[in-house]
Amino acid sequence: QVHLVESGGGLVQPGGSLRLSCAASGSIRSINTMGWYRQAPGKQRELVATITTGGGTNYADPVKGRFTISRDNAKNTVLLQMNSLKPEDTAVYYCRYVGSYYSSDNYWGQGTQVTVSS
Repeated sequence: QVHLVESGGGLVQPGGSLRLSCAASGSIRSINTMGWYRQAPGKQRELVATITTGGGTNYADPVKGRFTISRDNAKNTVLLQMNSLKPEDTAVYYCRYVGSYYSSDNYWGQGTQVTVSS
């Protein structure tokens, strides 16, 4: 079991910035992937960005150049720096841990609300 706790969400104006944090604890594998996903009302959850233990990253097209994902393996923490925020970024953002894509060893955080509005 892996427990994920997110923080850092809030209300910001368009063009502003936020930094989301996710702290993981429990049975964490030495090699894993962590990421951020988001879900707007009435829409399906979608990928934002992922990062592997070794630092490999991938980003969804809408956030490329604006968001940066990073992690501190020693602290079991993953961060999402969000800059130049747009109203369409408004969603609940979820942290995800994946120890294996082929088993039940993957977990979700409770989510944190990000609202971008003028």
